[in-house]
Amino acid sequence: MPRFPIGDLLDVNGVAVHVRQDGAGPPILLLHGYCGSVHWFDRLTLGLAARYRVIRVDLLGHGCTGGSSGFDAASQARMVAAVLDVLGVEDVLVAGHSYGADVALALAAISPRVGSLVLIGQAPDYSYAFFPPGSSVLLPMVSALVRLVAHRRWTRFASRFRRVSWFDDPLQDLADHAVTAPAMARVVLVERARSLAARPLDAQAAALALPCLVILGRRDRFYDCEKTFARYSAIGARVEVVEGAGHSPFLERPGEVARLLREFSGS
Repeated sequence: MPRFPIGDLLDVNGVAVHVRQDGAGPPILLLHGYCGSVHWFDRLTLGLAARYRVIRVDLLGHGCTGGSSGFDAASQARMVAAVLDVLGVEDVLVAGHSYGADVALALAAISPRVGSLVLIGQAPDYSYAFFPPGSSVLLPMVSALVRLVAHRRWTRFASRFRRVSWFDDPLQDLADHAVTAPAMARVVLVERARSLAARPLDAQAAALALPCLVILGRRDRFYDCEKTFARYSAIGARVEVVEGAGHSPFLERPGEVARLLREFSGS
């Protein structure tokens, strides 16, 4: 399914990485999650670009970025670190959503350009995660079906009847899912479970000792909000809960999340 860049394609170690920049001021880097893209932050960016230089990157295997390997968080972080080197930015506030939170922490561990961290909608590990039974088997099958139908005319017609659309293009989430590398499913559902069990995100954040804000949705279907709140609070992170929002509060309440980021940046 063809995708059209809305930013620049930077050559990073032979891979064309899609990078979008908006605004001017202190840099904020936004990292999407599994099956996402830079478009997931379109509306959040509107609330930030008047004060900040907002940088968005399509991770390897996602959106308009190429690549057929290096999908784990450490490899993704090395790619993003190279992007920051090319851009020459310093003291970057890095915000990662879901799997992007893993990448944000891995990035902070290797790049001195990271000044603070924001983790959105992500528990420290999978110990209390709720995923549908058989997800590791079913998700690749669902992804294959999405790739098959996402570009069909009747799919776009049917999208008009969706109750809620968090994107300017009502098919954006399906389009992003359709172009995500199939190998990402195993990385997120199998390999990630093992890596987080060995080194949870709260332990990683504590070891970095950087200013850290955690933003959670009260109605997150994947992780219990109260348990996640307690885990990150225990390491001294600032934790904010967006009422009425789920796993992606910046989609459901972009204005509120933008306000939290502005407040944290100025603190």
